Amino acid sequence: MAAPLVVVLLVAVTVRAVLYRSSLAGLISERVEVASPLNAWKRVVEGLALLDLGVSPYSGDVFHETPLVIYLFHFLIDYAELVFMITDMLTAVALYLAVQDYNKVLFKKQKLLIELDKYAPDVAELIRTPMEMHYIPLKVALFYLLNPYTVMSCVAKSTCAINNTVIAFFILATIKGSAFLSAVFLALATYQSLYPLTLFAPALLYLLQRQFIPVKMKNKDFWLYTVQYAGLYLGSLLVIVCLSFFLLNSWDFIPSVYGFILSVPDLTPNVGLFWYFFAEMFEHFSLFFVCVFQINVFFYTIPLAVKLKEHPVFFMFVQLAIISIFKSYPTVGDIALYMAFLPLWSHLYRFLRNIFILSCVLIVCSLLFPVLWHLWIYAGSANSNFYYAITLTFNVGQILLISDYFYAFLQREYYLTHGLYLTRKDGTEAMLVLK
Repeated sequence: MAAPLVVVLLVAVTVRAVLYRSSLAGLISERVEVASPLNAWKRVVEGLALLDLGVSPYSGDVFHETPLVIYLFHFLIDYAELVFMITDMLTAVALYLAVQDYNKVLFKKQKLLIELDKYAPDVAELIRTPMEMHYIPLKVALFYLLNPYTVMSCVAKSTCAINNTVIAFFILATIKGSAFLSAVFLALATYQSLYPLTLFAPALLYLLQRQFIPVKMKNKDFWLYTVQYAGLYLGSLLVIVCLSFFLLNSWDFIPSVYGFILSVPDLTPNVGLFWYFFAEMFEHFSLFFVCVFQINVFFYTIPLAVKLKEHPVFFMFVQLAIISIFKSYPTVGDIALYMAFLPLWSHLYRFLRNIFILSCVLIVCSLLFPVLWHLWIYAGSANSNFYYAITLTFNVGQILLISDYFYAFLQREYYLTHGLYLTRKDGTEAMLVLK
């Protein structure tokens, strides 16, 4: 499998290198779907210019990236294109290794459940085989590297690519069972964009499974391990934040980065749900609705943890999708990360109800984004309502897609234990309805 992965990596690098040298690079970097006020490359360049002049990059209202990122590019600014290509390659390799390891764990678990007769006798066609799982890691890497969303983020030099790399290494460390590295990379991801805080729950659940510790409130081992992992996570986060302070000798980055993410003061259009809503809202209502919108990202964590406590990797996938939909400044690069995991759930395709329609919706919306932007900004024959309408459709499509996968996952799990062919008490065929 190493040779096909190397081929995919070479193709991905070639595509990016060609686009970097084309006239499209400048056009892509200006697209609001690809770069947000948080991660746009031109804002990083502005921050570097201020830093070189001995001025705090956070003194204005332009730069909102973290101190570690600006100091990274302070030394590597001349190799920026290479840095972004390497981050994409590292993300793909990390996802490849993570999925490869997860498939081994999943197959062992499936084999054990079959030996213990936990599955119904008529579900042989739902059992996953090593052959069908063999190429899934490569497909995941392929889906990430050659996804147009990922390619555009890399060409635009959006720092979203760095966030994705950190999250990918967090997933790899978690699936490998390393609590320390998992906590460190989760702390880095939280430091970068705040919202990965919600990935704490699925990571903890997976690590508890690896240690064979049951999730029970009265279990001392459960609480001990939870406190240890939380301590590692908070300790790592504290070290990273303190390091940022020592680099800048100032706490200015906290309101400029995290305050900016939470308060949403910049209403530049993007593929998210915030900008239009708050542009049209009266000022004295904005604080309440900012809180309501921000809670969306965190609200689903507890109910999902309860429902999917036996399936933390799927929980992690759903949580990544929720973050990319409901965060304040999303870009297509965020969407590319969770979409890379779709081949991992290829066994759910038979239970998906609207996959073709939703795929068409997402593709059509992606094509219409630049069209409606041109009509609004350049031609003047449309207005912001048109652009927000396609943004709203795009996000509804994502929500329905994740809901479809969630329903399909629960449906398959039910069939595995209760049988594929359900019957009523009178012997007639029954239909499974999940509520």
